[in-house]
Amino acid sequence: MQKIKDDIFYVGVNDRVTSLFEGMWPISGGISYNSYVIADEKVAVVDCVGEEFFSEYLSNIRQAIGDRPVDYIIVNHMEPDHSGALRLFRQYYPDARIVGNKKTLQMVDGFYGVASEDDIAVSPCTTLELGSHVLEFYLTPMVHWPETMMTYDRLSGCLFSGDAFGCFGALNGTVIDSEMDVEPFFPEMRRYYSNIVGKYGIPVQNALRKLAGVKISALCPTHGPVWTEQRERVIGEYDRLSRYEGRAGLTIVYGTMYGNTRRMAESIARGAAEAGLRDIRVMDAMRTPLSNILESVFTYSGLAIGATTYNTTVHPAVEAVIGAIKLREVKNRCFGAFGSFSWAGKAVKLITDFATDMHYDMPAAPIEMKQGFSAEVEQQCVEMGRLIAGEMSCVADQSDK
Repeated sequence: MQKIKDDIFYVGVNDRVTSLFEGMWPISGGISYNSYVIADEKVAVVDCVGEEFFSEYLSNIRQAIGDRPVDYIIVNHMEPDHSGALRLFRQYYPDARIVGNKKTLQMVDGFYGVASEDDIAVSPCTTLELGSHVLEFYLTPMVHWPETMMTYDRLSGCLFSGDAFGCFGALNGTVIDSEMDVEPFFPEMRRYYSNIVGKYGIPVQNALRKLAGVKISALCPTHGPVWTEQRERVIGEYDRLSRYEGRAGLTIVYGTMYGNTRRMAESIARGAAEAGLRDIRVMDAMRTPLSNILESVFTYSGLAIGATTYNTTVHPAVEAVIGAIKLREVKNRCFGAFGSFSWAGKAVKLITDFATDMHYDMPAAPIEMKQGFSAEVEQQCVEMGRLIAGEMSCVADQSDK
């Protein structure tokens, strides 16, 4: 338990045990599940935690409010890492009314069967008075579930934002950004966004527009730090990511069987470096988690993908990367396609077709290598790297596509 402001307390928990978030995304640094208490004339708990953490969570709540009853439990997001303890919560605080929008309350009943006639369905016009604190509600559908919303406290200026503005990484001793080194959390924010929210750029932009005139003193998400000093930077990061605006840099992803395609990737990287580009990441799709590849793809405006042809299609690991990028509708990339084959080429055509479908700018012709690596192929790859590095600005022309 930690005081955030006056009578607002953090009562969340750290998870340092789970290795794969959502059963897919590596979280070697753990993750926090954030919940908050507003202790006014009436008590509101904002967001819940997973069922397995309920005992610790209950202890944190009692540290904040003692034996006082809870009047409201506000559910900004129904994903089970935040709502899993609702059934137990209702057993310990049976008079607490669940506050959510219409879709939230339907999911409460569908997941846990604990919906009540006394629960409160909110809309954008609804306010909830706790005493000095008056809460407003912003519906933010598809950021990143259909029921997601945010809760704003007029008195403190705290925005309880659900999964928005969150990131991977457990919290170490404190929850407030001004009391920690925040830099490790920003790549984890990009990784969280690209993995979890990345498909929903338009809904995120809609949510940011709704919040444009709101005076926010603190962003209180359900994962990661409470953002006070860094709140404008965090909002800017979400704005950039949701517009698919990468910064100057190059992600090179490849899938290889015997090393020839890897050598092509290394040569592209060398060409980009010779052209003056400093941020270059070369990633073996077989050995680099998809989670990290996606973070890099969202971070940088340059992207090159290469693969050997395998069973008349793209190397399976690269095929998974392409599918993940396509699913997230990543726009505005400066692209290079390359690859190899032994007797029947297919991968480079399929990668090129992918880039065409995504409306990517391709400053260099695709490079297809038959069998062994050669000095000629090396030079072509170096030149591709130079051309991509020299045209990072090409993404600005793609913003309307």
